Amino acid sequence: MWSSTVAPPKPAALRSSVINDLVLLSCVGLRPVLVHGGGPEINSWLLRLGDEPQFHNGLRVTDALTMEVVEMVLVGKVNKSLVSHIDIAGATAVGLCGKDARLVMARPAPDAAALGFVGEVARVDPALLHPILANGHIPVIASVAADEHGQSYNVNADTAAGEIAAAVGTEKLILLTDVAGILEDRNDPNSLVKDIDISGIRKMVAEGKVAVGMIPKVKCCVRSLAQGVRTASIIDGRVPHSLLLEIMTDEGAGTMITG
Repeated sequence: MWSSTVAPPKPAALRSSVINDLVLLSCVGLRPVLVHGGGPEINSWLLRLGDEPQFHNGLRVTDALTMEVVEMVLVGKVNKSLVSHIDIAGATAVGLCGKDARLVMARPAPDAAALGFVGEVARVDPALLHPILANGHIPVIASVAADEHGQSYNVNADTAAGEIAAAVGTEKLILLTDVAGILEDRNDPNSLVKDIDISGIRKMVAEGKVAVGMIPKVKCCVRSLAQGVRTASIIDGRVPHSLLLEIMTDEGAGTMITG
């Protein structure tokens, strides 16, 4: 069993390729869980409403209006689009978000005063996912959750995927990105690190070798490994059939981190 976090790839042909691979993996007996965000779609709809997207330390500033847009876009549009594409490709998908059956409970991020309704994962209750997976369906989960009082929060999709993967007991966490993976030299695209353990990746972070934008993904992978996930990979979603390459070949399609 493995978990992947995907914001729908662009262009459409690449998104279709990723979904077809996901369906193939499901058909051969794997039980994938798909967790997604959708930043570009959120930005597009905010601009349509005349609201300029704002960011603080790389995170989306989420006021009340932005939270409404985030929830409508991720849960109502992106999620159902992914479900539809998976169904068309020959599998059956079930669209969810963190609010459903209290799958993911959130709490305010530490920098809540500056970020607004940006949340962290407080806990995950995977009970809802077990019968869905047992019946051969693919859960598709939007990274929106609520706190104990029902307040909605925008949760980072990578973080949500890592916590859900650990809670479900997945064997492999896969983060699809738009970069090759972790580079030994961030200025050299040919310096891809194919395999590394937790101590090695921590050393790279301490030495400043890991790009700032990659650090949250690395932390997410390390945390999921510490909670029992066997391997965590950061792969290039732009590469055709990257999911198949990562799971079914020795070569892989990015960087695999192990405990």
